[in-house]
Amino acid sequence: MIFEHLRLDLQEGILIVTLDRESALNAINMATMDSLHRLFGQYIPDHDEITGVVLTGAGPKAFAAGADIKEFAEFSAQEGKHLSAKGHETYFLIEKSRVPVIAAVNGYALGGGCELAMACHMRIAGEHAKFGQPEVNLGLIPGYGGTQRLIQYIGKGKALELLLTADLINAEEALRLGLVNHVVPSGQEVETSRKLLLRISEKGPVAVRKVIEAVNAYFTEATDGFHFEVESFGYACGTQDFREGASAFVEKRKPQFTGH
Repeated sequence: MIFEHLRLDLQEGILIVTLDRESALNAINMATMDSLHRLFGQYIPDHDEITGVVLTGAGPKAFAAGADIKEFAEFSAQEGKHLSAKGHETYFLIEKSRVPVIAAVNGYALGGGCELAMACHMRIAGEHAKFGQPEVNLGLIPGYGGTQRLIQYIGKGKALELLLTADLINAEEALRLGLVNHVVPSGQEVETSRKLLLRISEKGPVAVRKVIEAVNAYFTEATDGFHFEVESFGYACGTQDFREGASAFVEKRKPQFTGH
């Protein structure tokens, strides 16, 4: 399977995915969006050896500096709606991935790039990273979930301020607001993300998947997250992984999970 504008590198079960349009600051064009859709919709679900994903950008300047404006500058309302819907569908695939996905933000994460980072389960930012949703500068609004996910991370008031002013925030401010999990020295974003995913890969695969599903349930319309947790807890109790985890705990040894 070919993924245009993406580079893939599997290391110890961790798939490192690099947005590879450095000359365009890794702006997300339609071909990149199609590649991300196939990657998270088909490739990753079919490869059980993948236990986690790191998503980053090529070069030192940008994670992704937004969508590629040149591609849709002349779009009609209907064409714009289709573009936004495709972005939503793709980013939901990332958010609902069976394995944890970390955005290693190595520079600018703006517009569609910030939205891509927010669709990931966690974010590790380099010390020089910048975040923002500058769409109003173009007479637009965010189209890939930015008006919804930014509120989840930093609250309505601050989210509205950033969305309406198009102001950018640095890595430390993003950490203070809760948009990112950690800030690390520039150049260490991917390795820090990889090590975190390796720690998670030692846990029960079924439990990891169910935690992601349960947390997502909280933000899913018409879904009772508490009821979902009850059902998921019961499901986990019936797995071989739980039997193994409980036995290992009692026997004071490291569990050998199988994902069943």
